[in-house]
Amino acid sequence: MINKRLLIKHLLAHNDENSFYDKKRKIDISHKEGKAKFLKHVCALSNSNPKNNSFIVIGVEDEDNNIVGVDFFDDSKIQNLINAYLTNPPIVQYENIPFPHLPDDKVVGLVTIRPIEKITSLRKNIWKYYGGSVFFRDGSMSMPKVFDVEIKDINSKIVEAIEKNAQNNIQHTLDGVFDFMNKRKDYNPQYKVFKEYFVVCWAGQKKEVKDETFLSRVDIELINEQVRLFFSNLDEVSITIHENYFKIIEYVKLGLQNNHKYYPLEETIISFEENANYNIDTKLLFEPPQYDKKTLYHIYNSNNSILEKLKKGLTLTKMEALDLKNLSATYLICYLNLFHEAIDKLNEARPYLKNYSKDLYNTYKDSIRILRKVKYS
Repeated sequence: MINKRLLIKHLLAHNDENSFYDKKRKIDISHKEGKAKFLKHVCALSNSNPKNNSFIVIGVEDEDNNIVGVDFFDDSKIQNLINAYLTNPPIVQYENIPFPHLPDDKVVGLVTIRPIEKITSLRKNIWKYYGGSVFFRDGSMSMPKVFDVEIKDINSKIVEAIEKNAQNNIQHTLDGVFDFMNKRKDYNPQYKVFKEYFVVCWAGQKKEVKDETFLSRVDIELINEQVRLFFSNLDEVSITIHENYFKIIEYVKLGLQNNHKYYPLEETIISFEENANYNIDTKLLFEPPQYDKKTLYHIYNSNNSILEKLKKGLTLTKMEALDLKNLSATYLICYLNLFHEAIDKLNEARPYLKNYSKDLYNTYKDSIRILRKVKYS
């Protein structure tokens, strides 16, 4: 099994970006330009490496390879984006890899692109790239090219050597377990061995809600792979452990006024096989709550009034200040109840919520995260 942290170090040490790996300070697939650029790089790396894995390392300074990290990226539907926009789409895996020197909320993103030995192209127009475009790597650049010759396999031996040098061993595994247990000792850290090979460590803060018990501030790490799953203190999850799998269900708290309820959002299952293989599968569980349209119209108009006062820098009333705390969540509920313009209002509110307070901005990010998961499903 490959030690992903070592793999990243070997990729960065090998040389500059080339035809089998790319590095980025960050990516942003929340808008068309960011999606288009990401798809271009995936397409180019897939086409340039028909017989070996390709990689994109995210969270690295371009000039000096300094590992600075990025926010935890929880978009498990990235393969859906690839399938929607690419013909002959490769299998793409995004993993969050922790590094000891980074803050708790930062990781390095590792995108692994599996070979398919077929030409990958854009299925349809996106941003300034036209449907049918074929991209290849030209040194460190992803460039459009006309495909008229057989692709030469020039990287397989190099990539094979890099992956071989990044293999796991008992010391790496034990060090990873001890590091996790020491770092998370305030959150009741635990571990379990699956199939006599895989070690999963997890820690979280118990949260009692009526008759239910959830965990928040949850860290989960598949030690052998240095793959991390993270849920913030704003999240609530449940964990189920079976002989063959480790299951996490993430919940979201939604509602109007003082009537809130926890709804299952997404299920993640790490399943383990006898042949030292594992899979991480996710499934959307979310069923949006439905409300009376007249009530929603009232709340929607109230939100719009608060947003206008924020834009003009006017002082909010005591009641409006309370409603502001739920502005992002109620815009989301309105959108999920077919108020299509509510998403535009939510995005319009973003800079004002960010300037108002960190907590309000976190509620915005949480609503966008839910929306992105629902949209890509």
